[in-house]
Amino acid sequence: MTNALRIKPRPTRKIKIGDHYIGADEPILIQSMCATKTQDIDATVQQVEQLYRAGAGLIRLAVDSKKDVEALAQIRRQTKANLVIDLQENYQLIEDVAPYVQKVRYNPGHLYHTQTEVAVKDKVKFIVKIARDFDLALRIGVNFGSLDPNNKEKENPWQSALTTTYEHCDYMEGMGFERYCISLKSSDPQAVVTLNREFAKNYLHVPVHLGVTEAGMLPDAEIKSRMAFEPLLTEGIGDTLRVSITIANEQKDQEVVVAEKIIADVIAGRLTDFSKYNFAGLNVISCPSCSRVENHVFVKLAQEVRTALSFAQNEKLTIAVMGCRVNGPGETDHADLGLWCAPKFVNLKRGSNLIGQFAYDEVIPKLVEEVKNFLRAT
Repeated sequence: MTNALRIKPRPTRKIKIGDHYIGADEPILIQSMCATKTQDIDATVQQVEQLYRAGAGLIRLAVDSKKDVEALAQIRRQTKANLVIDLQENYQLIEDVAPYVQKVRYNPGHLYHTQTEVAVKDKVKFIVKIARDFDLALRIGVNFGSLDPNNKEKENPWQSALTTTYEHCDYMEGMGFERYCISLKSSDPQAVVTLNREFAKNYLHVPVHLGVTEAGMLPDAEIKSRMAFEPLLTEGIGDTLRVSITIANEQKDQEVVVAEKIIADVIAGRLTDFSKYNFAGLNVISCPSCSRVENHVFVKLAQEVRTALSFAQNEKLTIAVMGCRVNGPGETDHADLGLWCAPKFVNLKRGSNLIGQFAYDEVIPKLVEEVKNFLRAT
């Protein structure tokens, strides 16, 4: 495997995740996520094995319900891969999934959605207790699309992300739990670089998972990932990583292939000359295909958006195309124009303002019209 080496060891803790370790001088571990519906057990097992064979050391599944947990139990019996679950809004779900996985990720920005009368620190205490009981690693996953609402109101997004991450690291340390890593993710590669550098400077001992959220379609997804990963990996920052690509289900293993290529190139000193790319023009950010996508027409829609807006290729314009409600509302708030997809319609927004809800086969002409209006106004 091309990631058998590290570029530059960093003095982090070494933590166990299933049959792997991350941190210190351990190899950089690649993660990906299944795009299949978890309750479709055969399809999910097939995709887990596809990603596992490609070289993914960690494979994430979506679990949002009791039926998903039942499916997870059957999937666990059919694969040796290290599985990861994202708790999303339901932090208590960790107790149900814990027997079947090696790692759990929770998002501090989502701990406010349920049991609002329970303090966030007490929710984290519950998560840590279950992790200890079931020999799990944890990831504190901070994402610009779903920031902690308390810090979000008081600070700019970059500072809010750091404040939240520091706060939750301090929870872990105060509870004596060391088997955790963090991620600070954004759709802006420069934000990923700046925030992770700042974190690594202040928390030398905590392993880091790298990712550019909503990196979009190829080749943009690889370019944006390289912009974030190359400087950080060169400095020894990054113990696991994921390349997020908006891509069809059957090609999902490309996330792993591209990640392997980036790591191998950095190890060999083959760094990208970014001066040949135009980053001042149209920027289409779209989330990776995953099992939470409300309608898998989303992947085709993202491709149609890029084609339909080719006339604006050189305009300073950010368009967000999001597949579900998890990060869709937040990420589209930050874009000039955004689409986030529900099962049967698409929400079209200008910044944080909803323009309307349109059928999948109606939204592209409306988007083009709104883009032209936006460009005339600016």
